[in-house]
Amino acid sequence: MSVTHGSTVARGDALAGDAKRQDQVVTAWREMAACHAAACAALERELGERHGLGVSDFEVLERLAESDGRKFRAQDLAEAVHLSQSALSRLVDRLARHGLVERCGCDVDRRGIYVVLTEAGERRHAEAVPTHRGVLARHLPASMLAGQ
Repeated sequence: MSVTHGSTVARGDALAGDAKRQDQVVTAWREMAACHAAACAALERELGERHGLGVSDFEVLERLAESDGRKFRAQDLAEAVHLSQSALSRLVDRLARHGLVERCGCDVDRRGIYVVLTEAGERRHAEAVPTHRGVLARHLPASMLAGQ
C-alpha cells in the first residue's frame, strides 16, 4: 500500500487537530476539577463553621428533604450521594447521634433499611440551604448558571 504525500499531509493535519482537541479536553477537565475542589473546600468550611455539617452530611439531608415522605432506602441513598454502603452507614450513624435522621425497617423487604429525616434534620437542612446555595453561586462559573 502506498501513501501519497497529499494524504500524509492531510493525516498529519488531522492528528494535529486531534491533539489540539485532546489538549482542550484535558484543559476543560482540569478547570472543572479545580472548580469542584474549590467549591467543595468552601462548602466544607462554611457548612462546618455555620451549621456543623460536612458536604456529605448536607447532601444526605438534602436528598431526604427532597424525597417523598422525607425518607430514602439506604441502598438507593448511597448511590444517589455517591458513597459506598459502609461510608453511608457511618455517616447515617453520626447524623442519627445528632438526632437529624432515623433508621427504619422496610415493611416490604425486611433486609431493607430506610433513612428518615427528623424534624431536627429538616430544621438544620433549612438553616444550611442559604449557605450551601451562596457558596455554589460564588464558586460555580457563570456559564454553568446561565441556563437557569
